[in-house]
Amino acid sequence: MTLDEKFAALARLGAGGFAHINGSLEEHLIGTHARLESWGADPVLLDAALFHAAYGTDHFGDNMVSLDQRERIAGIIGEEAEALVYLYCSCDRGYTWPRIGTEDPVRFRDRFADRIVEIAAEDLRDFCELAVANENDIAARTPSFLERNRETFRDLFGRMEGLVSPHATADARDLYGGEP
Repeated sequence: MTLDEKFAALARLGAGGFAHINGSLEEHLIGTHARLESWGADPVLLDAALFHAAYGTDHFGDNMVSLDQRERIAGIIGEEAEALVYLYCSCDRGYTWPRIGTEDPVRFRDRFADRIVEIAAEDLRDFCELAVANENDIAARTPSFLERNRETFRDLFGRMEGLVSPHATADARDLYGGEP
């Protein structure tokens, strides 16, 4: 499926109709995708970026589709990208984010299944790269969000160094400040 077809599928799911902190959800999903693309992300991560809020997230309660439609998303972006979308949407950020960069392996709380699991190193890297791109897209477009969350993300993304690409680290430092 081409990128245009994926965008069309995203629109059919109603992403453009959802309000988001910095415009429409569709604009944010496309912005997150564009940011990852500029960092040279692989196609699986790029596909996941387009649908990273499909099932809602810990901080974005709306969802484009219900969890019983995971196969529908996998049919559009592939099973590997859909698994990353599920991982991202299911994350209990209050439990998981404080553990990143402080324990190995990271214990991840799935808020949908209400269970705690260890996350594989490759999945953690993709999850963190997507998290940085997501939050940086919002922060770059919404100065009040940036100011309100500067210290939180400076700390979190600092702990993600070594897990994310040098591009993600540099982008986060540009937005939130920090050591060069």
